[in-house]
Amino acid sequence: MASHLQGGRVDFSLIQTSARNNLIELLEKCPGTKAIVWDNSLAGPVGLVAEYIMLREYSVKNMFPLRPIPLPSTEVDHVIFIARPKLHLMDYIAKNVKDDSKDRRNSKKQYHLFFVPKKSLLCEEALKHQGVFGNMIFIEEFKCQLFPFDSDVVSMEIAEVFRECTIENDPTYIYQTAQAIIFLQKLYGPIPRVWGKGIAAKQVWDLVSRLQREKDNNEETASNQTCSIDQIMLIDRSVDLITPLATQLTYEGLIDEIFGINNATANFPIDNFLSTEERSTESLSEDKKQVILNSADKSFADIRDKSFNAVPLYLAKQAKSITAQQENIQDKSVQEMKLYVNRLPQILAKKKQLALHTSIAECIKEHTDQYDFFDTLKAEQEFLSCFEVDKPSPYIEELMAHGKPLIQVLRLICLQCVCSSGLKPKVMEGYKRELVQVYGLEALLAITKLEKVGLLKLQSGTRQYTVLRKTLKLVMEDTSEINPTDICYVHSIYAPLSVRLAEQVTKNGGWKQLHDVLGLLPGPTLDESPSIASNVIQNYDTPKVVLVFFIGGCTFAEISALRFLSQQEDSNVEFVIATTKLINGNTFLKSIIQS
Repeated sequence: MASHLQGGRVDFSLIQTSARNNLIELLEKCPGTKAIVWDNSLAGPVGLVAEYIMLREYSVKNMFPLRPIPLPSTEVDHVIFIARPKLHLMDYIAKNVKDDSKDRRNSKKQYHLFFVPKKSLLCEEALKHQGVFGNMIFIEEFKCQLFPFDSDVVSMEIAEVFRECTIENDPTYIYQTAQAIIFLQKLYGPIPRVWGKGIAAKQVWDLVSRLQREKDNNEETASNQTCSIDQIMLIDRSVDLITPLATQLTYEGLIDEIFGINNATANFPIDNFLSTEERSTESLSEDKKQVILNSADKSFADIRDKSFNAVPLYLAKQAKSITAQQENIQDKSVQEMKLYVNRLPQILAKKKQLALHTSIAECIKEHTDQYDFFDTLKAEQEFLSCFEVDKPSPYIEELMAHGKPLIQVLRLICLQCVCSSGLKPKVMEGYKRELVQVYGLEALLAITKLEKVGLLKLQSGTRQYTVLRKTLKLVMEDTSEINPTDICYVHSIYAPLSVRLAEQVTKNGGWKQLHDVLGLLPGPTLDESPSIASNVIQNYDTPKVVLVFFIGGCTFAEISALRFLSQQEDSNVEFVIATTKLINGNTFLKSIIQS
């Protein structure tokens, strides 16, 4: 069992165990050798609940990505497709099954499809239409709604939730999110208090309540179940579009911004991890260094949520401490020597971790020292501080003139737009004209989608952000990044609006103090106390466990800010985080503009 998933009041290793047991059960239904064909979006996340070593124990011989080309030749008894219920994937699966089954040398070969997390009638119809449903392919459900990343973070890992809810009005992911919350209540007991903001938050909770009522009518409630989660706060990403667009400045946030973190893993240039002699030897087989990033690495757990500016200082201090321990061996007594020898494996492991993170910090510094990075940050901070936010930004115009990546330009334009509660017509027209001129049709399609989700719009009425900035103290200058006293350190000067809401609600016991603010934010407000069965044991101790569920994605900076609040001396709350996807500004915009 992964120890880094335990340790909090809510034991997230139970989610891993549940998914793993379900997968083992399904694999055992297929006696003999197996090949697994993965939907690309699932191969990484499923690795968080079932490692390849475990799959090999259940006779999995090969693993392939699901693609619209014939499968590699493989002599196995079962071919198992593991996929989300998406129509275009059904075409790939049908093509794979037909191509593979033409070879009748192994007529006993069987084909299976494990839907994650539920079957879809639409997808089954598509398979029938392709002539592979029923006698050719056997359907099962791999009920894996959430993937555990750490002892306080779980994610559904579905990138398109925000786009589908806002552009397509597709209720599929509202239903899946509701199912994920019901699953959490099944594992950790009913949640007696609910807060929420936004259209998706209301839709999800209404559906949870309805499904729960239907379930309770059909089933007996388990006796003496304890409420492990005291409150849930549902945040629709539409309520706070600013935070994902701002550059994250924590250690983990910057790793994600620069190198990308996928399924708790990041890839770095190998050169930074090699000695001079290793660099000068013959060419390397790998050009990337893959690093797993979770709290199983104690050094990473210590620095992940710090501002990047505080990290080199911390690493130097720790390295100094280890060096001092190793240098003073001669002065130790026999008893002290014995203790030192016993602790040596931990000391050496710590030394190795520090060397690794020093190399990663160097990789990050190579990027943050560049003029581009500094200029982008300066432009962002001017927008967040509402400095000349109404005018065309000379920096954005310069980026377009140099043909910088479209995503980089759109991210800044969207941030300027949201911070000024819409762009003036003249500014909007100027940007659009320039975007289409430089980037062509791709930019035009992107603009249309960004307008649909409200990231690009014309200015009208109240300047919501200007009021919110003052009322919620979203921007604080001159705060310490080394020894922070406020959550704004995660973006240097800006406190994530979503986390400010969570802070206010948990500190003041509800939405009352925020009455004026809530009207400026889109969508309805949730404030409910669901009735709990009499045989359910409620927790009246402090700290309270509050689950913050982001519908539409959550950044590492938001996670760091929530952890910071949990760790304060006067805090009576322990936050745990669930999200539909872990995102940064680039992946968030890509999920909207790339269908």
